[in-house]
Amino acid sequence: MDAYADKNVIVAGASVVVGLLGAYVLFRPRSTLRDIAGPPPSSWVYGNMLELFPPEHGIHEFNWLRKYGPVYRLKGCFGQDRLIVSDPIALQYLLNSAHIDYAPSLQNQVVLVGGEGTVMALKGDMHKRFRNALNVGFTASAVRRCRPAFGEVAEEVSRQLEASNGSPVDICPMLGRATLTAISKAVLGCSAEDLGEDFVSAALNLVSTASNQSTGEQIIADAVSASLPEWLMLAMIRLPTPTFALLRRARALAQEIGERVVSEKRRAAQAGTDITGDLYGVLVDAAQAQAQTQMHLGRGARVLTDRELAEQTQMLMVAGQDTTANVLTFVLLELAKDPKLQNALRAEIRAHMHDAAEGNYDALPLLNAIIKETLRMYPVEPLTDRVALQDAVIPLGEPLTTIKAERISSIPIRKGQIITVGIGSYQRLESRWGADAHQFKPTRWLEGRAPLPGSRSEGEVLGPYANLLAFSAGAHTCLGWRFAILELQVILCGLVGKFMFARAEDFPVRIRSTTTLLPTLANGKKGAVFCVTRAADEDREM
Repeated sequence: MDAYADKNVIVAGASVVVGLLGAYVLFRPRSTLRDIAGPPPSSWVYGNMLELFPPEHGIHEFNWLRKYGPVYRLKGCFGQDRLIVSDPIALQYLLNSAHIDYAPSLQNQVVLVGGEGTVMALKGDMHKRFRNALNVGFTASAVRRCRPAFGEVAEEVSRQLEASNGSPVDICPMLGRATLTAISKAVLGCSAEDLGEDFVSAALNLVSTASNQSTGEQIIADAVSASLPEWLMLAMIRLPTPTFALLRRARALAQEIGERVVSEKRRAAQAGTDITGDLYGVLVDAAQAQAQTQMHLGRGARVLTDRELAEQTQMLMVAGQDTTANVLTFVLLELAKDPKLQNALRAEIRAHMHDAAEGNYDALPLLNAIIKETLRMYPVEPLTDRVALQDAVIPLGEPLTTIKAERISSIPIRKGQIITVGIGSYQRLESRWGADAHQFKPTRWLEGRAPLPGSRSEGEVLGPYANLLAFSAGAHTCLGWRFAILELQVILCGLVGKFMFARAEDFPVRIRSTTTLLPTLANGKKGAVFCVTRAADEDREM
């Protein structure tokens, strides 16, 4: 895919708004953040944005965290003042306030990838309606029904690893296709192969294209797209460029498949067949029952129509595929660094196989500690942008000293202010996680040290899982977080219980931050190479 050509198209669109941009720079109100300390920008065009997305995740960001604390000023593109926040009290406000929402660049990305009808793109009452309707498919009991599908995927990956015969193998393509199949089965009740090679190819290529974008070009494209109205971004998807063509194809295929699957389930339910083995089946069944009840009571239905449900297909497939594959890769990378930890996990898995077979993965404390620690150290989305919908005041849990030596406990912001939510930094705050916050230590979860007892933030709950923001929080909490945790548990048990994972020394891996965190090889492409061998029974010894 010629991502460079696509970025040129978007950057060329800047000519349309260059006058407006110049006027904005010249006449924009003076920033309320001017007295807040922060790093000097590397350039006026990029500000600090290139440093915020370096080849190695967190090189500058975590140094800024140490130097300036959990709230500091950052320069965006074209001299824009931004605020980067990892203070827990401030994060609670930002992620739960009705006055704060997705920043324009993020909103445009959501609309481009998933469409205007996806729950992530909707606002206000429509957003609430869609979330309420979808929640029934994401309960703990509904998610447990997907365990057999995740087990089948783990078995398929195991067969592929057996075939490698200990030779170095890049596990990323393998896990990418596996998690695509897993989400296909969990959401639609079909394997990826059942959906057709066109769909599989489009889904995998879309993820590959996104992960291979140039950082500098993406930063400029995001800055420009933030100035464009949503209708213009939607019109741009019709441009004849490779990436937009891929987006059109992926969205069209997903919509077609979604409509077909929902229609098939609707007919099966009317024939008396149990369709509740997957997400869409649960939702169609619930919608049908609720619609009948409301009709009997004489009230208008508050469920999703078949088309509205089908419109969620693209976003569900994208959100549930590569993100989980990346987290699995990060777990295996950490286990490969620490054979003793890996052996201990393998021993726990083998000792609790009965519990795992029954679906009680919460009975494996080390497994869950490793998953939590991986999500803490390697959040799927380490940075995410929000915008103030009106003038507001951000409260702080820890007072801030300005460059004028004034101590403040809140920060006033104006409508339109961009705030970067520092998820990665929050999850490495020493005040919350301890002096070893930058170290991978699953034992912190077994010792009750997360968050740190006695910290300023003790007792606060930010995210839906383990006080982490790996699945965001508030109105935009990831609907599928239970899916992701169960999928991680099942696949890791299936793989680590059978195989020993060792680093392939000739293929060093770096963690690169783009829109998401990615494992990358020396050539900058996504990948993680392991030497995988069958684990013998004696590996149970610790």
